[in-house]
Amino acid sequence: MHAVLDRLGLGERNPGTWIGAEAAAADGTLIDSFNPATGERIASVIATAPEDYDRLVEAAAEAARAWRRIPAPVRGEAVRRIGNALRDDKDALGSLVSLEMGKIKAEGDGEVQEMIDIADFAVGQARMLYGKTMHSERPEHRMYEQWHPLGVVGTISAFNFPVAVYAWNAFIAAVCGNVNIWKPSPKTPLCGVAVQTIVNRALADMDLPPVFFLINDAGTELAERFVDDERVALISFTGSSAVGRKVGERVAARMGKCLLELGGNNAIVVDEYANLDLAVPSIVFGSVGTAGQRCTTTRRVLVHESRFAELKDALLRAYRQVRIGDPLDPNTLMGPLIDEAAVARTEAAAAAVRSNGGEVLCGAERVKGPGHFITPAIAVAENAWPIVQTETFGPLLYLISFSNLDEAIELQNGVRQGLSSAIFTDNLQNAEYFLSHGGSDCGIANVNIGTSGAEIGGAFGGEKETGGGREAGSDSWRAYMRRQTNTINWGKELPLAQGIRFDL
Repeated sequence: MHAVLDRLGLGERNPGTWIGAEAAAADGTLIDSFNPATGERIASVIATAPEDYDRLVEAAAEAARAWRRIPAPVRGEAVRRIGNALRDDKDALGSLVSLEMGKIKAEGDGEVQEMIDIADFAVGQARMLYGKTMHSERPEHRMYEQWHPLGVVGTISAFNFPVAVYAWNAFIAAVCGNVNIWKPSPKTPLCGVAVQTIVNRALADMDLPPVFFLINDAGTELAERFVDDERVALISFTGSSAVGRKVGERVAARMGKCLLELGGNNAIVVDEYANLDLAVPSIVFGSVGTAGQRCTTTRRVLVHESRFAELKDALLRAYRQVRIGDPLDPNTLMGPLIDEAAVARTEAAAAAVRSNGGEVLCGAERVKGPGHFITPAIAVAENAWPIVQTETFGPLLYLISFSNLDEAIELQNGVRQGLSSAIFTDNLQNAEYFLSHGGSDCGIANVNIGTSGAEIGGAFGGEKETGGGREAGSDSWRAYMRRQTNTINWGKELPLAQGIRFDL
């Protein structure tokens, strides 16, 4: 552990407030970081003081005015350097993600790779902030649209992806001409400080205004102030639907912009034509990966009645092979949950299944010893039960039977969330129907791959109580800019639109 911390420049007490490369506050309230696999304290981060917050936001606003004047390709060069620095520290940062959050090392490294990938994407995007040219109805006029930076962008990230979600937002926002203030989860504060240190080192010799800022909140008071701050043009929030709704309401009350990435209640449809050699490993990875703590975790499997028994038996065999333990052990397939409360919620969800008359086929049992471990569970359930309608952030998978594809799609869409979905089928008509207007209502819909593991090239996000925001690839960059329509009269007359005459 100490080798990882040393490599990333972390000590026993770490400043949690950064105005670019300047650390603020050597003293203050401490946020302790704990290893969920052992319960042991790793190190501490100093929370942001109210007076330092004001100074930081003022500095960010001033920096934004300078950063937006720098050509976008130069901004892209800054992000390219950050991507290269992340390559150098991928192993150490991936290990820290596993230590502090609990996901297995392969997933920790994969999360850092997402940061590298989005950095590469952002470098290219810096030369492709395209507008459109339109034909004017008036002679000797030209119309076009262009995109301008917003200014200060705020990113509030969750514990389950303690570094990647930040990069999705900060790197794209930066090439668009914005500065970014990041508030990481208080459950994973060391990851935030480690990334800030890597970014500072990468940009040390570029003579740029400060672009990347960091705050840490020991409670919720500073976070609420951050959300309400009119100096922050956009708040990008990743978290639960319940908290996201409050964030959206508060930002809307001040007429700010909001990007919400919230809960998911994701389903995989397994029809009568499905290839179970593809479906089973996808379901298991989707349901037990990150110990069921992804927003894209597979929470429901909707299986055709003719394949129900076959799939159930195959999943039970696969679950018996899931090795639970130290996330840094290369043989481990599932690490701990983030804390005791997460374990208790998973146990309570399994109890709710039983109280509704369902059957817990396996799992939902605490693992004796230190750390927050629980065995992954499979339960036979009904879609309408309140517990199935709820996103339980843990490794609990519901098996639900259907008789035809229309019923499956109704079940798939019959939840409040709308993030990710998938169908496993070798039937072309069923696959295309699932992707059609009458199919999945989610922001992500896949065929013969699972609900987790989205690539950064596509826009990531969902509908309904998932929040409607989009991050990462495609045209998600537009969320971090303001659109402006321009009309230029290069003639010597002044015709009005719609043929209106106004003669003086």
